[in-house]
Amino acid sequence: MAEQVGLGMQSFLVSAAVALSLVACVSATVAEDDPNLWLEDVHGEKALAWVARENAKSLARLEGDKRYATYRAQALAIFTAKDRIALPEFRAEGVDNVWQDEAHPHGVWRHASLKSYRSGRARWQTLLDLDALSKAEGRNWFLKGVDCLAPEDRLCLVLLSDGGGDAVEIREFDAVSKVFAKGGFQLDRAKQTVEWVDRDTLIVARALSEADATESGYPFVLRMLKRGGAIETAQVVFRGDRKDTVVSPRVLRDANGKLVATLAERRVGFFEAEFYLLDGERPVKLPLPQHTALRTFADGQLIFSFQTAWNGYEAGSLVAIDLAAVSQDAATAAKASSLIVKPGPSQTIDAVNSTRDRIVLQMLDNVKGAIEVYARKGGRWRGSRLTLPTHSNLVVRAAQKSGSLLFVTSESFLEPTRLWAADAISGGVKKIAAMPAQFKAGAHIVEQHWATSKDGTKIPYFLVRAKKAKANGQTPTLLFGYGGFQLSKPPVYMPEMGKLWLERGGAFVTANIRGGGEFGPAWHQSALRENRQRAFDDFAAVGEDLIARKITSPRRLGIYGRSNGGVLMTVSMTQRPDLFNAVVVESPLVDMLRYHKLPAGASWVAEYGNPDVAADRAFLSRYSAYQKLRPGVKYPEPYITTNTEDDRVHPGHARKYAARLSQLGAPYLYFENIFGGHSNDADPAINAKRWARHYVYLAQKLMD
Repeated sequence: MAEQVGLGMQSFLVSAAVALSLVACVSATVAEDDPNLWLEDVHGEKALAWVARENAKSLARLEGDKRYATYRAQALAIFTAKDRIALPEFRAEGVDNVWQDEAHPHGVWRHASLKSYRSGRARWQTLLDLDALSKAEGRNWFLKGVDCLAPEDRLCLVLLSDGGGDAVEIREFDAVSKVFAKGGFQLDRAKQTVEWVDRDTLIVARALSEADATESGYPFVLRMLKRGGAIETAQVVFRGDRKDTVVSPRVLRDANGKLVATLAERRVGFFEAEFYLLDGERPVKLPLPQHTALRTFADGQLIFSFQTAWNGYEAGSLVAIDLAAVSQDAATAAKASSLIVKPGPSQTIDAVNSTRDRIVLQMLDNVKGAIEVYARKGGRWRGSRLTLPTHSNLVVRAAQKSGSLLFVTSESFLEPTRLWAADAISGGVKKIAAMPAQFKAGAHIVEQHWATSKDGTKIPYFLVRAKKAKANGQTPTLLFGYGGFQLSKPPVYMPEMGKLWLERGGAFVTANIRGGGEFGPAWHQSALRENRQRAFDDFAAVGEDLIARKITSPRRLGIYGRSNGGVLMTVSMTQRPDLFNAVVVESPLVDMLRYHKLPAGASWVAEYGNPDVAADRAFLSRYSAYQKLRPGVKYPEPYITTNTEDDRVHPGHARKYAARLSQLGAPYLYFENIFGGHSNDADPAINAKRWARHYVYLAQKLMD
């Protein structure tokens, strides 16, 4: 409506009615012309019979390959290795960890004292055995998270996923007696968010019916649930709108665990949010721009990052706003703000954590990690960088809210993960654990190169190759890309890739294309919506650069992407079938003219555009791979794979893409795992099979 201000109201209404009518006709025509819509019926008898036939054909080829058993065994050994680092979470003056191995594929939630953990000889006590619980209840429980009530950290809300999907059942657990609390809080399976207010009160984001679910299938109503009460009759404390993406509660506590404030985070779009204080008689909106993210809360300060300029702060800035000041008068937010840091042109803030009175930034600088700690002194913020490995990816795994301790991991393509303890006040850093090498990396090297995209933009990429590899275009090379949702793809240690691919003569590439977050908001925003083609051009440019450097050739070049990367893979395959000989399309988004009709597609219109808007549909139609498949074109044979129970990206995308290839007589492989959610990694045994199939396919296409 805001864009139509210059039109007379009557002419606007007529124009809008005509436009909506045309869009409705186009949408109806597309639906009627799609012979594969029946495959969107996730559990339909006909659809599952089709899946069974496709699985049988693909498994015969992939698991029938003589390499498969070795690949699967090697991957399983990696995923269940006893010498992996047990990554920590602070709780109850110690640390928690969820551990999976061959004996416990579902996992064990356990606890150790801080002293024993830091010594490298943690003495673990089991809190909850997920395998035993699954067996007792006849379910496939995986732990999706734990929220314990501070400061005692005894009463915990345990988020249980049956099969690894996003929807969870929530139960109250007593971490001292190690049992589910008798008469405790319990909420059955849903996509929901819950936080403690006090011992007898939860604030719950949960849709009780379609009436309070967004078009994306997420809740937009917050309720205050009292112990012993029913969620259906709980007091509504905030209500968003069905057009929103999601509404979530944010409970703020001080370093001692005392409740300070309760907020509603209303995501009016995937990247746009509004924040409301809920502690008065009615919600009070904070006067902030919508392209704002609440990163953390510490020392009385709300820490926000801004994707657009505001109050003199440039886009990408990290800003503190004094909570006490805005609680008294929300209109004073601008006056109560102060700049923490504005990243430079080659930098981005990848994550923000906080300790008792410090802000901890996880940063990338030219796609290499750094950890910086900021403290407020005399009304100004001053920062320092921790002395940690360079040319690595650095991740803050845990930050001590009641103190100053941090746990940080470092890793790179060839360096196994190491765990560091750091003090946010003194800056001291000490290595406390290191994962042994899980593949032979000494013969390899990592290089960062830059390709030139179609519009002249320089696109960085990392190349991992054998030092002695000849520049003859014959190296089997796997090119990975994502390019969406402002997610960065820095160097990471992937032992299954090293063992199954690098050790067998392959090279690996990560392309840091636009749409990602590697260089801040502008890098992401430059490939949004009508500019999505830039991400596809960037990816093709990296492939062409690898060929120009004679690292590989189209015969030996394969690509891999999942989720949003499925858009990238299928578009790359349809736009540049000449450039690649292998395409792994995993858990993909493909049909860009119907994605918003499939859960949870409506939440992503800010990223891609809305197919129900004629102008958006026009640019989506220019690349949507499902519609762009054409008879007579020689496409590379893709391996398309997804999960039946994926409740984030609908399996209909993958099914229909394979079906369309079949109708064209084009070669493809399709496999659908009937177990597991979008993340694909809940069960290590199933994950080992997954990667074994991937690399068998890639070896067949690129090495044989």
